[in-house]
Amino acid sequence: MAEGLYFHQLLAGQDFAVGNQFAATMRNHVYVVGDALSREVVLVDPAYDIAGLLGWLDGQGLRLSAVVATHYHADHVGGEVFGEHVQGLVDLLGLVDVPVHVQKEEVPWVADMCGAPASALVPHKDADVVKVGSVELQLLHTPGHTPGSQCIWVGDNLVTGDTLFLDGCGRTDLPGADGEAMYLSLRRLAALPARLVVWPGHHYSYARSAPLEELKHTNPVLGPLAQNEWLRRFAG
Repeated sequence: MAEGLYFHQLLAGQDFAVGNQFAATMRNHVYVVGDALSREVVLVDPAYDIAGLLGWLDGQGLRLSAVVATHYHADHVGGEVFGEHVQGLVDLLGLVDVPVHVQKEEVPWVADMCGAPASALVPHKDADVVKVGSVELQLLHTPGHTPGSQCIWVGDNLVTGDTLFLDGCGRTDLPGADGEAMYLSLRRLAALPARLVVWPGHHYSYARSAPLEELKHTNPVLGPLAQNEWLRRFAG
């Protein structure tokens, strides 16, 4: 962890939203990222228990300055999914006035899913940087799971949302998904520095994180396959 970087991973149903069976089943991660010195942080994909997340920040002496949404799905930004209502951005924005950073392609999808006001959604292009105190978060546009999916590169950490899991990758058979775009996004991630540690959007594996270099050998979606073969094996 870089000096001055605050980085913490929370698991829905365990670290917050305790007692929420749906949250425990979905196993979403929320990330707290920011400046350890100024105590200014962002929340990545806050959902399920907004009061609980804000209370956790208060208990740690942290100040929320913004939100980063990796993609529009309800288990990451709030809304309706599988007949369940998930708290998310609308609930958070009702309590705190902070910007929500999304890729520009994802803006209409986020707004439609959770009803967040367009005025709160800050559109970004690939490689834009969000500063949190003295810490810089680089936003990487990685379409495939959704049109505006994004990963967050900060220090030696790569928060991948539902683009890349420790085993496999996000689905490409949902609205807005694109198998060819996912293939290209994963090729791009595989070419990033091997020292990076991957932190996924869900706790689907025994480990909570893993080095990118390790995943290039153990996760088949990062293997050196031609596009047509990758699509045959992994695309929805």
